[in-house]
Amino acid sequence: MTRLVLFGAPIAIAVSILFSSNDSELPASSPQPTEAAAQAESPGRSAENDEKIAGLPPGLAAPAMKEIASQLVSSAEASTLDWRSQYGAIEDVGDGTGYTAGIIGFCSGTNDMLQLVEAYTKDHPDNPLVPFLAALREVDGTDSHEGLDPGFTDAWKAAAEDPAFRTAQNTMRDTLYFEPAVRLAKLDGLGTLGQFVYYDAMVLHGPGVEADGFYGIRDAAMASADTAAEGGDEAEYLGAFLDESRSAILTRKVQRDTTRIDTAQRVFLRKGNLELKKPLVWQVYGETFRIP
Repeated sequence: MTRLVLFGAPIAIAVSILFSSNDSELPASSPQPTEAAAQAESPGRSAENDEKIAGLPPGLAAPAMKEIASQLVSSAEASTLDWRSQYGAIEDVGDGTGYTAGIIGFCSGTNDMLQLVEAYTKDHPDNPLVPFLAALREVDGTDSHEGLDPGFTDAWKAAAEDPAFRTAQNTMRDTLYFEPAVRLAKLDGLGTLGQFVYYDAMVLHGPGVEADGFYGIRDAAMASADTAAEGGDEAEYLGAFLDESRSAILTRKVQRDTTRIDTAQRVFLRKGNLELKKPLVWQVYGETFRIP
């Protein structure tokens, strides 16, 4: 499964929230500033948050924990723990977002695939995906394959043989999803499990401020429970967040499976494993996965 929302400027959204005068609130109707403008409006806040995060344990950002996070996400996105085998994976899974591909489920209909290919092409202008850039811009925001068929899937697989394209996927994953999610989770006072819950939700729902986007889900959770940073109980808040994330899944017309929450993240939370310590055992789509 992958995100069903279109996000034209995910980095700007993340920055505007992280560096606003109130980290917990951003009305859905608020205009989204550019990254530079957002930082210019409150550079002191940015420095304060950077200093705060620098003094915290690495949590999910520690290499070993990031590997676990990648395996957990891959179990839900690709039914495998071998996330590195997914660089060349590409198919239309029928969820209305066009082609889904790569290690995090970049989609031709949700802008992140376009951002990835454009970034890769900037440094590698002769790559196999260049002939499809114009088509990717045209189909962005839709489930259309117009201009992509035939040939795009073969071109993606060919590009995935290039170490530079694999690095580009890693970088885009971190820029759009991993780093904003972990950063905000730390500011909310969440431990490693909470940081993963945010990351997985960012991947699944996309970094939107709508009710079914990551930031909308966070706002709804914060309306019913205080974060640890606000003096609340961490487990209670995570339960509220998972409730909202699950509800967002169930509002979809397709891809409504909630097992990545029900039989995975809830399991860790019920066991009180707030630091996501091994061993880990969970199920997705009825299949059992283990990290010993």
